[in-house]
Amino acid sequence: QVQLVESGGGLVQAGGSLRLSCAASGRTFSRYAMGWFRQAPGKEREFVAAISWSGGSTFYADSAKGRFTISRDNVKNTVYLQMNSLKPEDTAVYYCAAGDTRGVPTPTTRYDYWGQGTQVTVSS
Repeated sequence: QVQLVESGGGLVQAGGSLRLSCAASGRTFSRYAMGWFRQAPGKEREFVAAISWSGGSTFYADSAKGRFTISRDNVKNTVYLQMNSLKPEDTAVYYCAAGDTRGVPTPTTRYDYWGQGTQVTVSS
């Protein structure tokens, strides 16, 4: 079992930055691929970014490329999402997820554990 707790969300103006953190506890964090997803009101949960267990591979949704950076610290058992140049359409609840799998998976079904989410609101 893995427990995930996100933090770092909040209200920011368009063009601003936020860094989300996801602290993991439980089974060995370093064996899991980690992902960030988001869900806006009335929309399905969508993939944002993923990082492999070692941190050697990353993958981003087109909406995140060039603006967001995913990273992990396997000593601190934490994954991060640095978000720059934020836009109002980035407003959503952001979730981190852990998947006992190789690579940088994008489907939600590839992930086994989920955090409770953190709200990000970008004002125009």
